Amino acid sequence: MQYQFVGGGVTAPKGYEAGGIHCGIRRNASKPDLAMIVSGVPCTAAAVYTKNLVKSAPILVTRENLKDGRAQAVICNSGIANACVADGVEKAKKMCRIAAKELGLNPGDVIVASTGVIGQPLPIEAIENAAPALAESLSESGSENAARAIMTTDTVVKNFAVSCTLGGREVKIGCIAKGSGMIHPNMGTMLCFITTDAAISQKALDAALRRAVDVSFNMISIDGDTSTNDTCAILANGLAGNAEIAGTEGPDFETFAEALTQLCLKTARTLAKDGEGASRLLVCEVTGAKDRENARKAAKGVIHSTLFKAAMFGADANWGRVLCAVGYSGAETDVSKIGVSFSSKAGEIAVCRNGFGIPFSEEKAKKLLSEDEITVHVSLGDGQASATAFGCDLTYDYVKINGDYRS
Repeated sequence: MQYQFVGGGVTAPKGYEAGGIHCGIRRNASKPDLAMIVSGVPCTAAAVYTKNLVKSAPILVTRENLKDGRAQAVICNSGIANACVADGVEKAKKMCRIAAKELGLNPGDVIVASTGVIGQPLPIEAIENAAPALAESLSESGSENAARAIMTTDTVVKNFAVSCTLGGREVKIGCIAKGSGMIHPNMGTMLCFITTDAAISQKALDAALRRAVDVSFNMISIDGDTSTNDTCAILANGLAGNAEIAGTEGPDFETFAEALTQLCLKTARTLAKDGEGASRLLVCEVTGAKDRENARKAAKGVIHSTLFKAAMFGADANWGRVLCAVGYSGAETDVSKIGVSFSSKAGEIAVCRNGFGIPFSEEKAKKLLSEDEITVHVSLGDGQASATAFGCDLTYDYVKINGDYRS
């Protein structure tokens, strides 16, 4: 293994500070709602965004700012999404100017993001008034504060880091993320900000990010809704002192890309497990597909199935819902070869072979499916390709949370 998980989140890599405070966007003064991350030196940068045609104003501004592949800071608020409002772009640009003023940067070097309720005006005055205190909150141990400040309905802080060695130099990659609902695999993630002290070209950084996102955040589905604000951005300041990774080939690129991928996979699992109202993490591992694309379609089809998610909430081994989801997923497969089994830390049980049910203990299945992490294994018998998708069960609390989200 060429990587290991470490503490520190986005401030684990050299040269980064982060912070988070309550500025007044959220009514609950005990919940921080404004976050900032900054590098002491300019960075190469890359990002991926939602594929929803309705995009938030911060995405439009960030995408413009990153055209030169450079950035040095992130500012993000929670509570209001700054999406579908007439003055959204103007206010997103002003957030960049506010951050730049406090940090002594060019506004074009700021990544801006927002999360929360769509269609409501962003109280930019609250952000402007709080900016000095936000800058004052920055520290090398401030990653968790920043992570808390971007949370909306999340119940768990997503704050991780990983270390690897490139050319004899230790390189760290850290991230914070938020996301609990309105999550469906159609981009990268809800909001995820990644930092690294690796020296890496913009081309290589972008390629590594897209590779990591493809098998992690793009394989999550909590509720089938693709957000208007999804952004996954990465900054690389080069302070680790490794020889620059210039291209997308060679052992250093592969090591960096693998470490980044593992960081994103850990974050994706945490996001899925913390789905709104969720009581279980669901993982679908598809093997034996004719090619990778068909494996991905089948895995995402199962994880996205409302009926399957509801069955898992009830610890019901209703494997027919798995076959049903594979059948409409768009995956090309011979249904007469499909096998299904469930596993958790309580054991494993096979429930279907060659497209037909087989005898199994309902009592054992109930015990197995009552654990908080469940894996459904789907064998297609068509080839050698595989894919894994992540999701959660569907509970009563999901409806409760989203029934009064604006209040």
